[in-house]
Amino acid sequence: MPIRNIAVGRPEEATHPDTLKAALAEFISTFIFVFAGSGSGIAYNRLTDNGAATPAGLISASIAHAFALFVAVSVGANISGGHVNPAVTFGAFVGGNITFLRGIVYVIAQLLGSIVASLLLAFVTASTVPAFGLSAGVGVGNALVLEIVMTFGLVYTVYATAIDPKKGNLGIIAPIAIGFIVGANILLGGAFSGAAMNPAVTFGPAVVSWTWTNHWIYWAGPLIGGGIAGLVYELSLSATPRAASTTDY
Repeated sequence: MPIRNIAVGRPEEATHPDTLKAALAEFISTFIFVFAGSGSGIAYNRLTDNGAATPAGLISASIAHAFALFVAVSVGANISGGHVNPAVTFGAFVGGNITFLRGIVYVIAQLLGSIVASLLLAFVTASTVPAFGLSAGVGVGNALVLEIVMTFGLVYTVYATAIDPKKGNLGIIAPIAIGFIVGANILLGGAFSGAAMNPAVTFGPAVVSWTWTNHWIYWAGPLIGGGIAGLVYELSLSATPRAASTTDY
């Protein structure tokens, strides 16, 4: 049972060199992802003179985020596991694959990476970094469920291709699969909730623009979806229960 594998971790783990090295990797990976992903949105607004959203804009956002996440996961995989997302870290914790303390360090690094990327974007583009928000006519409940379902699909993909010890050669394509599921979800959810699936991605732009309307959705939805995915995979599909690890994927 994964619930038995959940561990808080030893206090010294939070400051262990390996943890700090992994945190730096998470910071850099999240910085890369947010800088490219949010930057693509700023570029679109610049090219269209802040015009209305179009299908072409949605496709370009999907491609930019898919490519950026592929790179961000790839460069962090051998050091931190390439979470790049508090929801992934939470899902790994619920499944007993990372300790609580190490997970907290990861999340802090991810949030800082997003903030720094957003600040740098605001500086180099001399533009406002757009915060995530609901499209007109989209209810809070609808957006919350959408974020839960999309993040479930993302974290389930992470488990199947990157965390599962039986993954074998499938682990080679894990970054591609993870990038693809995010890109596909953006094509669906981008027109409704913005398809965040990642609290860190929304946190940096919210801090820089100081826009917090319905921001809680982008925490509650992904964390619930990621937690459910971790439980479902470990309870139903994982072959052998494992103790919480100080290493990840």
